[in-house]
Amino acid sequence: MKRTSMLVGLVASAALALTACGGNTSGASGANGEAAGPGAKAAQGGTLQVLANAGFSHLDPARGFDGGVNNFYRLIYRTLTTQGAAPGADGTKIVPDLATDTGKPSDGGKTWTFTLKDGLFFETGAPITSADVKWGVSRAWDPEIGIGSPYAKQLIAAPASYQGPYKSGELPTIQTPDAKTIVFHLKKPYADFGSVVAQNTFTPVPKGQGAGNALDSKPIASGPYKISEYKPGAALKLVRNDKWDKKTDDVRQANPDAYQWTFGLDPATIDERMIAGQGTDADAIAGTIQAATVARIQTAQLKQRTMSGLGGCTTYMGLNSTKKPLDNVKVRQAINLAVNKQTVRDAVGGSTLAEIATSIQPPTIAGRVDYDPYPSPDHKGDVDGARKLLTEAGFANGFTMTLDTRAQPKMQAMAVAIQQALEPLKITVKINTIDTATYYEVIGTTSQQHDAAITGWCPDWPSGATFLPPLFDGRNITPKGNSNLSQLNDPGVNAKIDEIAKLTDVQAANKAYGELDKQIMALAPVVPLLYEKVLMLVGSNIGGAYLHDGFSGGIDLVSVGLKDSSK
Repeated sequence: MKRTSMLVGLVASAALALTACGGNTSGASGANGEAAGPGAKAAQGGTLQVLANAGFSHLDPARGFDGGVNNFYRLIYRTLTTQGAAPGADGTKIVPDLATDTGKPSDGGKTWTFTLKDGLFFETGAPITSADVKWGVSRAWDPEIGIGSPYAKQLIAAPASYQGPYKSGELPTIQTPDAKTIVFHLKKPYADFGSVVAQNTFTPVPKGQGAGNALDSKPIASGPYKISEYKPGAALKLVRNDKWDKKTDDVRQANPDAYQWTFGLDPATIDERMIAGQGTDADAIAGTIQAATVARIQTAQLKQRTMSGLGGCTTYMGLNSTKKPLDNVKVRQAINLAVNKQTVRDAVGGSTLAEIATSIQPPTIAGRVDYDPYPSPDHKGDVDGARKLLTEAGFANGFTMTLDTRAQPKMQAMAVAIQQALEPLKITVKINTIDTATYYEVIGTTSQQHDAAITGWCPDWPSGATFLPPLFDGRNITPKGNSNLSQLNDPGVNAKIDEIAKLTDVQAANKAYGELDKQIMALAPVVPLLYEKVLMLVGSNIGGAYLHDGFSGGIDLVSVGLKDSSK
């Protein structure tokens, strides 16, 4: 998934790894061993409040692909398959959703067939058919709309000139022999396509609808909730979708009667409200707390409302290899050596809120190799080694570069830490602050991308294949919705990605991706910065809450609710 968005925190990106995040906790337990904190059983009913710093990037499932929206999508949308609803490794398993199973491959894995369940309807009362699923998936090829998850376009065969259903009509490589059956023809065999169809781009859209910005303002729900009120950047309310049938859905608990988001709140204000826990804030959840708040939540009473764990994502600085002098590998290596990761970690709150990153893949990825390609004492940066590399590259007198970051205190503090770390090398870093709600869309538009950007990545489902190929396969660089922020297009890396893709043994493939991590970091297209942790404080009336390993360690929205809905 996607790109991380830990400032919203509880709504985070895309699937994690085959193993569970270590250290996740969900509040206190009672004397009989039953959960007494946020993990206590949730009741049906009531309105769950969500306090957030920033609004959602997009409500259109073909457009949103960041950590701030993927978890939310499961409340209003359904896909052919989805991730499980459970803490730990069980939450990263792919299970049927709209489909009766996780797909049937044929033709050596190049053709995949799915059958829809009975009793599926949109919020309008119209039945969900295979034609609607096809229409929704086909939208991924639209150059303006399909800026979200790239996997459909990368894997499903399509004419080179195809530009989505509104411009090009039917996509012949997706067949719908009847209202319940949908058949995908792939470019090449792909053993894990049952996980691919859990991506947001496989959300059904009524055939003929959803053009332009229609779904960004008024989604058409297939999940247990629908939108009753939406003021972008200010507020969003979900109410029950009475056309959703729980008998067709083994994943979503749909505990609250309604969800109420309040956007645009200052992070410090959110922390103050969550600590006080007054009024409807007792029914609230929010994102990771601010660094300044950590020391204040150590009381026994607040610890009972605290949830923590490793987020499962990597925060990094992408270096645009098409920009001079960053097109010189020695310059990129010098930056990797020079960055003081201790000060970057201090900027987000220290070791309580983050671990220092040395590789691209986080510790939670299966097959990940623990190594440090650009070591320095205590991770405080090797300025002398970096200066030597810059001199060899012909930039002993430094240069000026622009660093993109989000309009959020934590991210701006990280940018300043990087700016200060590069000053001794005479590298002048100009910080360009972009609105949080549009940040990923801006940096994912290659024509608007600057020299570097602070961002993050979370795996999209339990496989190493969802970490390195999306970020570094040069053949997937696109004008919009681009995930390869370094714009690396290295023949050796591309060839190794193809070689690993042919492996049918998932464990062998994950091990190979661990080695590919080393090959990529030798080219220094990114600076791994942090493996961020989740530390949340929830309202005293919150129940059914656990940190879902598939959403950057955030609270799983499909299971959370209120302990007492009458309050």
